[in-house]
Amino acid sequence: QVHVVESGGGLVQPGGSLTLSCAASGSGSSIQPMGWYRQAPGKGRELVATKSVRGSTNYGNSVKGRFTISRDNAKNTVDLQMNSLKPEDTGVYYCYINLFGNLFWGQGTQVTVSS
Repeated sequence: QVHVVESGGGLVQPGGSLTLSCAASGSGSSIQPMGWYRQAPGKGRELVATKSVRGSTNYGNSVKGRFTISRDNAKNTVDLQMNSLKPEDTGVYYCYINLFGNLFWGQGTQVTVSS
């Protein structure tokens, strides 16, 4: 059974930084694509960042230049370093792992950017 668990959310002031971590278990030994989406109150789920099997990255337009995704293949974890945070970055951040076309999601972690 696949489990995806996020951690690291919290309250941060505008301009601050936060790092989210995600760990996937039960997915086997092969490396699979992983990434992050987020959902703001009253809005749909939005792409934040993804990491492919070969290591290429893809970022949502609103976070380019501020967020960085990285992964540890040995541990099957993926981190999201978030800098220069803005109030509009507030939302629930969800991690996923893509197993041959099937997406498994975590429960999400809340990020609130406010003074």
